[in-house]
Amino acid sequence: MTTFTVHTPETAPEGSKQILSGVKSGLGFVPNLLATMAEAPVLLEGYTTLAGILDKSDLSETERQIVLLTNNRLNGCTYCMAAHTTLSQMGGVDDVVIEALRTNTPIADAKLEALRTFAAVMNESRGWPEAAQLEAFFAAGYKQQHVLEVIVATSLKVMSNYTNHIAETELDDAFAKNVWSESDLKA
Repeated sequence: MTTFTVHTPETAPEGSKQILSGVKSGLGFVPNLLATMAEAPVLLEGYTTLAGILDKSDLSETERQIVLLTNNRLNGCTYCMAAHTTLSQMGGVDDVVIEALRTNTPIADAKLEALRTFAAVMNESRGWPEAAQLEAFFAAGYKQQHVLEVIVATSLKVMSNYTNHIAETELDDAFAKNVWSESDLKA
């Protein structure tokens, strides 16, 4: 496999330097995912911009993490499962919800479970949900806007999950306590 460069703000291509510097100022470190994405400034900018846009969605922090973690699991992205577990914990997502997402077990809250199920449908069907699946999502209290926001979150995960697959991104120490593998799945 090709070894991908893990950049710093100093070694990154010009179009990535400012983004990495901002991340380092905000987090105190540059996650290896972003340091790897920096090789292609357009990818790094696209990912960080889309992540910021997703934060403006009508989906709550818990709902956003449900979609993100569901996609991470389905795409087999061990890096993002660990990272988003940490981000979910920092964002106040209930530990029971996080555990359900990490183990692929139902979430007790019916509305959140409908979102988890729909996020999986969108990933597995490649955006071709059946009418009954859309209706079930709407019956749980979600709207057309939320369908489209699930697409935004799914798009974000394609960018990060695929980068991690190709680059075999090393897990950062900050996420190591939440390491995940497919052996954690219960269903």
